[in-house]
Amino acid sequence: MNGPPPSSFPAFDVSKSDRTDALTVVGLTVTYRMRGRDREVLQDVSFRVWRGEAYGLVGESGCGKSTVAMAALRYLPRNGKVKAGKIVIAGADVNKLDADALRTMRANTISMVYQDPGRALNPSLTIARQVSEAFEAAGVATGEALQRSLEMLQRVRIASPERVMDSYPHQLSGGMQQRVVIAMALASNPALLILDEPTTGLDATVEAEVLDLVAQLRAELGTAVLFISHNLAVIGRMCERVGVLYAGKLVEEGATQDVFTRPRHPYTVGLLRCLPTTGRSKDTERLDTIAGGLPSPGSVTQGCIYAERCRLADDRCRREAPPPYRVSAAHGDQMSRCHYHERAVELPRALAQALPEHSLAAADENPRELVLRAENLSKTFHVSSTALRAVDKVSLDLAAGETLGLVGESGSGKTTLAKLMLGLLTPDAGSVLELDGAPLAARVTRRNDEQVKSLQIVFQNPDSALNRAHSVKRLIGRALSRLAALRGAAIDERLATLTAAVRLPERYLGSRTRQLSGGLKQRVAIARAFAGEPRVVVCDEPTSALDVSVQAAILNLLADLQHERGVSYVFISHDLHVVRYLSDRIAVLYLGRLLEIGPAAAVFGGPQHPYTEALLSSVPTLEGHASGARIRLSGDLPSAASPPSGCVFHTRCPRKLGAICEQQDPPFADAADSADSAGSAGSAREAANGMGRKHLIRCHIPAEELRALQTASRDQASDVARDNPASPANGARRDS
Repeated sequence: MNGPPPSSFPAFDVSKSDRTDALTVVGLTVTYRMRGRDREVLQDVSFRVWRGEAYGLVGESGCGKSTVAMAALRYLPRNGKVKAGKIVIAGADVNKLDADALRTMRANTISMVYQDPGRALNPSLTIARQVSEAFEAAGVATGEALQRSLEMLQRVRIASPERVMDSYPHQLSGGMQQRVVIAMALASNPALLILDEPTTGLDATVEAEVLDLVAQLRAELGTAVLFISHNLAVIGRMCERVGVLYAGKLVEEGATQDVFTRPRHPYTVGLLRCLPTTGRSKDTERLDTIAGGLPSPGSVTQGCIYAERCRLADDRCRREAPPPYRVSAAHGDQMSRCHYHERAVELPRALAQALPEHSLAAADENPRELVLRAENLSKTFHVSSTALRAVDKVSLDLAAGETLGLVGESGSGKTTLAKLMLGLLTPDAGSVLELDGAPLAARVTRRNDEQVKSLQIVFQNPDSALNRAHSVKRLIGRALSRLAALRGAAIDERLATLTAAVRLPERYLGSRTRQLSGGLKQRVAIARAFAGEPRVVVCDEPTSALDVSVQAAILNLLADLQHERGVSYVFISHDLHVVRYLSDRIAVLYLGRLLEIGPAAAVFGGPQHPYTEALLSSVPTLEGHASGARIRLSGDLPSAASPPSGCVFHTRCPRKLGAICEQQDPPFADAADSADSAGSAGSAREAANGMGRKHLIRCHIPAEELRALQTASRDQASDVARDNPASPANGARRDS
């Protein structure tokens, strides 16, 4: 059912005259003892979070965001210490508390939700035991703690809380685990709730539900929230104010709408330009990037700490450290540590925004041949004598030089489908796989060398995919040594060509992966995947764990490699902005079934399957959601062991017709002129080069009726937003 987004909940109302601080940080400097030296990882950081307010901290990995949280909890590692400054939570100076007072503060005043709920929960204890412990720590008797645990699980909108109470963490989905952790964090009704990347591993619908929950509970309880994330869109949706950290210093601060509309520090401008926002596509432009990387902890810089990466920097910047300049903005004061903050939005781009004409001309070539084809691809697992159909009769194809985006919630079958293509899983009888029109053996062990080289994969986590004991040269060289035609000097020559193609500097060839940043590790993984000149590369969430600046560089790299080498991608991601940017066509999976497939511009432009519509409505943007636009899906993904009859989506569908949806499996219908309705130059190019194959929707509602319903919903949302000035939908778009 449709409903208001978090922004429409009544905010906890504390007038400015009555406002009290939930968290005050003044002049905080934190050092880590490394190799016999104290290295500063936070330098003179100051900010405050009012009671009932949400404050966002953003910046690249390593900038000090989590260190701020650990310092607030007084939970720094052994080699860390607060060198200077003061942290006050609800009126208490954290660093002056004795052990008993600190324990009491952690139990009653402050709570924290971590990025990975699976690691925050004890796998050997039931949910009931773990949640009730949180209440007991706050002084509640055991019997009452169990009752209040049940009530709290209901409050965080967990379905069947009695069943969940008796479950262990591994029996719950990621979204359910995160709700349990939030329930535990709220057990003491804390004055301050710290959220450290709480939605990074969640898909779009679950992320939206968790964010809704946090916003509603904050409105009800008046809890202050310190929200730490590298996802700027999430911060834009959730937080009234935002601070931008760079190399341990707060370089910009202000109302979120002001900072994202008119940033006044070149670093903030760079971060915003890295985002693959609505309307951006690899066919029309490359994402801007931020050259270089963070300085090492403890580096002594005479002038501005960002000068070495800033395209506005001059001799003054390298000589004089900028003070915190403060200016009046539309929604309050805005601070920037930049000598040239007034013209930060004029920052020159690192890359040409538009692609060269010859790159666009390539889209007008003749239709490309099919590389990979799957027909009636199915996979059934047998778990405890129960048949679980993870992929159900999926048919699709992939053209040379094309990117097919696979989207859907966790458990929809995306990764299983990718593994079937790669031969890592054996499909059910009757499934057909073809490479270049020839049959492709079901198992990779039965494929010839050429077929194995033709299909490669880039995983989400390069740390798990790369051997930490080997150097970069050894990792890539091993893949090259398997090529029969390459020996000795030829391998070195190919290695040099390959590392240059993935923009991996030669100086890193002798390094171990533990010495590399996340972006460099992913470049090594991509180089290894491209070693055998593959025809198809499966990219399974390759950028989800990366900062937006590194993500932009990797997406540009994948787009350039595709243009140069004609490789095809199967791209899996929860981030629909990333999928839209890189994909030519998009396939939407739900419970192992294909519900929609078509050109990216057509799928995003509409009409859409109601499930696709719900996915797209859940994605936060810098401009915020249009009020009333988000579609909330009731319940969780059904079990693949007992899928619903009729349309598999009918149990959660907000546009369900009735008995026909419950009893009859809908056929695919052509969305006819959907590509034209998208109104996009990209869709015209897709149609011209043969990638604009039919836009198909598997729904009982006719495509034209879906279009009318969805257009009416968007118009209604726009009217609501226009009548509600507080809606984030009314935030001006950034002009950088």
